[in-house]
Amino acid sequence: MRQASRWTVPMQFAALALVWGASFLFMKIALEGLSAIQVVFGRLALGSLVLAVVMASTRRRWPREPQVWGHLTVVAILLCVVPFSLFAWAGQHIDSGLSSIYNATTPITTLLVSLAVLPDERLTRTRIVGVVVAAAGVILVAAPWAVSGPAFAATSLLAQLACLGATTSYGLAFVYSRRFLRGHDYDATTIAATQITIAAAITAFLVPFLGVTPIDLSLPVVASMAILGGIGTGIAYIWNTRIIQTWGATLASTVTYATPVIGVTLGVLILNETLHWNEPVGAALVILGILTSQGRLSRFLSVRARK
Repeated sequence: MRQASRWTVPMQFAALALVWGASFLFMKIALEGLSAIQVVFGRLALGSLVLAVVMASTRRRWPREPQVWGHLTVVAILLCVVPFSLFAWAGQHIDSGLSSIYNATTPITTLLVSLAVLPDERLTRTRIVGVVVAAAGVILVAAPWAVSGPAFAATSLLAQLACLGATTSYGLAFVYSRRFLRGHDYDATTIAATQITIAAAITAFLVPFLGVTPIDLSLPVVASMAILGGIGTGIAYIWNTRIIQTWGATLASTVTYATPVIGVTLGVLILNETLHWNEPVGAALVILGILTSQGRLSRFLSVRARK
């Protein structure tokens, strides 16, 4: 039993990286039969259903304070509705692997938002170097020199900007949560269930206005939505919570580094997407910038030097 429990969290970490890395693949497949807003609503509705079952089975109490619901509504918009919609729209115009690479910029956009909004955050030399390196990686991934015409360039650029807008929205959500959701008695599962339920309700209101397109529920589309919503937007939140509780937030956040590798690999193997040299090199620079800005690279080098 102890041996099995010792491997539970590492297995959940691997599953989390796989599911979140593959989410862009499933999104791309789902878009073959659904509009962008329909994909967003489907994943949120399924995720909300799964988490509601967890809430009921574990007898957790839903928030009752209007103030908490108000703050969670803002978080639901910033953490779910806006970024999911932007990534889904971008998925219609760029490869799934490229979207997964841009998703890895979330720690950098979160840092930039924190520096702009939180008075206790400071722009140190290490952070400046990290942001510059990550920015160079983003430019390399975007490859502004490799365009095949004005129309392609405009669409591709807008889609890539949408991905960056999505990760910026993530950053705003994390900073808002840090600022306004401290000091309550609700665990991460309750918070996740509430915000995803709110996000599903908001998106349901938007579907009649933005999602009035024919629906083709083929087997691949249904399977992709089931995994994207039920697992990627539902069960994965529970895994993430357990990993944070066991390993801590810092180590748990390293899943960010695995998701672009998985996303790019699946895009190439399953969707026959083309991998250009600048994309993995740019992704490596983004991750290097993240490690530098968080001070992890300097700590690693100092430990190596002492050995």
